Amino acid sequence: MSASGLNSLEKKAAFSLATVFGLRMLGLFMILPVFAIYGPELTGFSPIWLGLAIGAYGLTQALLQIPMGILSDKFGRKPIIMGGLVVFAIGSVVAAMSDSIYGVVLGRALQGTGAIASAILALAADLTREEQRPKVMATIGMFIGLSFTLALVVGPLVGESFGLSGLFWFTGILTIFAMLMIQFMVPNSVHKAPKGDNVAMLDQLGHLVKHPQLARLNIGVFVLHMALTACFIYLPTRLVDSGLALEQHWRLYLPTLLGSFFLMVPFMIFGIKKGKEKEMFMAAITLLAVTLLMFGVLANTTTTLIVLILLFFVAFNYLEATMPSILSRIAPAGVKGSAMGIFSSSQFFGAFAGGAIGGWLANSFDATVVFLVMALIVTIWLFAASGMKRHAKSKSFSFAAHFSSEQQADEVAEQLVNMPGVVEATLVYSEAVAYLKLDDKVANIKEIKALLNS
Repeated sequence: MSASGLNSLEKKAAFSLATVFGLRMLGLFMILPVFAIYGPELTGFSPIWLGLAIGAYGLTQALLQIPMGILSDKFGRKPIIMGGLVVFAIGSVVAAMSDSIYGVVLGRALQGTGAIASAILALAADLTREEQRPKVMATIGMFIGLSFTLALVVGPLVGESFGLSGLFWFTGILTIFAMLMIQFMVPNSVHKAPKGDNVAMLDQLGHLVKHPQLARLNIGVFVLHMALTACFIYLPTRLVDSGLALEQHWRLYLPTLLGSFFLMVPFMIFGIKKGKEKEMFMAAITLLAVTLLMFGVLANTTTTLIVLILLFFVAFNYLEATMPSILSRIAPAGVKGSAMGIFSSSQFFGAFAGGAIGGWLANSFDATVVFLVMALIVTIWLFAASGMKRHAKSKSFSFAAHFSSEQQADEVAEQLVNMPGVVEATLVYSEAVAYLKLDDKVANIKEIKALLNS
């Protein structure tokens, strides 16, 4: 079995789990570009309920993300994932059959209750070798980004052809495909990856919430997704007002999203190669704030909106791609699962808050106030992010280890941290595992394994 690339099992796991994750996120995101247009047809509609319908999934996702991951560790990954998809499908049917905004909000909340992200990531870790795991996680991340792009393109087309209820029926059909993939394509787990790096542990959560550097990232992803959700309460309406019919919106979203990916990549490469990652991160937050401000003050011409949407997604995609990478370097060894659980929950709480606050602002004031308030909140994030520290480049590894006692584990840990390339070491005697952060260009992994098994 070659360690230089993915083996057949890992390729199958990467593609199938990434597809399941992508189908589910596609179903959640498709409502964004159309609900502001079709929502007024529902009984009980108001801007507040519009915001709640868009963001309701975020609240239930945030509350259940960590518990579902813990349950998957106890009862198995596949049963929890299948159960979550069943609940997601039920939520889609509830929303599809509702003639009132309240039913749609209930359906969206039920969709979020099927919070399977942490269980999918844990299963992906179980099915892959340590050295190949980053490739599989990157594949899943790529599919999430692709699902968002497809949602903004497909949503208006499905909505124009089948209406709002058709969108939710389509989401239900996608969920059935995801369930079939879990049942027949996703391999069964042959082993479990070390728990601390993949599943949240309750005893670590309080400590990590107070971690000053992680807190800045959690605040950041909260604000980023708050701004995204709040913008789509009003943005589709502005596009229609500018003269762009709903069925034409995909012609705007597709090139601007693809263009934003091409534009952000050079900045990412520059930041990494020149050691300017923090400066580029701050520049992206600044661009996001300025773009939101411009949304609020500039006229509704199609050209203006195209430019602003392009700039918005350059900033959004850059921040969305870089924050998990920063988190993996900041999170203490052995608790990345807990740190990622808090990060993901913050992201979904942000989506809910963006819908709720954006809906309230649009209902109480002129809708352009939504953009101005979000610009102000992003500016506050900019000042908070300025205190981020630069961290040495490192990768997380976990190795099986054999200790005769806690004392021996402590002695080995002390030897490890004095070895070249070892940034951090956490040895857990009860789990017989060593969590390490390494500069893999300097560290000698053979020597490290030999020490752990001596």
